[in-house]
Amino acid sequence: MLRRPQGATISQIASALGWQPHTIRAAISTGPRKTKGLTVTITKEANGERVYRVTG
Repeated sequence: MLRRPQGATISQIASALGWQPHTIRAAISTGPRKTKGLTVTITKEANGERVYRVTG
């Protein structure tokens, strides 16, 4: 989901995985960077939701 051009919001990821938002944020902040050397970019949309995207 994070590799899609439009990225993914916490609510989209939570619906897909059944995880709690705090668990998703923790996994995003540590997992991709440490295990695969990826960069996750966070942008805030006009509606206030943050969108997470893999950029590296």
